[in-house]
Amino acid sequence: MDMRRLVGQNVKRIRIERGLTQEQLAAASGFTQQYLSGLESGRRNPTVVTVYEIATALSVTYLELLKPVPDA
Repeated sequence: MDMRRLVGQNVKRIRIERGLTQEQLAAASGFTQQYLSGLESGRRNPTVVTVYEIATALSVTYLELLKPVPDA
C-alpha cells in the first residue's frame, strides 16, 4: 500500500465532500495550494504533523486520512 497515495486520495475525497476547493483548504490549513495538489496526487510525502494539520482543517481525525477507503 502506497501511503502517499492513500493520504492524498483521502484528503481529496474529504475536501470534495466538504465542498472545499484546494484554495479554501490551503487558507484553512496554512499549506499552499501547490502543496495540496501534490499531496492529493500522491507526489508528496506528508509528515505526521502535516497529516494532523490537514485533518484539523478538514474537521476530521488524522485517522480518517490514513484509513483505506472501502471499494464502492
